[in-house]
Amino acid sequence: MTSLLRVLGILSVLELVSVLVLVGNLLTVHDETVTSMLGPAHGALYLAVAVTALLGRGLAPRTRVLALIPLLSGPLTMHQVRREAGRVVGGG
Repeated sequence: MTSLLRVLGILSVLELVSVLVLVGNLLTVHDETVTSMLGPAHGALYLAVAVTALLGRGLAPRTRVLALIPLLSGPLTMHQVRREAGRVVGGG
């Protein structure tokens, strides 16, 4: 796996975890502290995934587009990164 795919995979996991915590907080206790601290962090992670996918060299166009979809960018990009990593490692 290339370093770009590794970084994009890590950012995607972090973005997914942050959105799951935000939604979980919204559906349960709705603690303002969690929202005010994690909301900006989630936004930064979303932008990091999007910018990394848009500016990274050698990524499939599908990976770039999936990284831009709000709320689903984390899981979709993780899936696509795994597919690309298999293509790079497996050669096919």
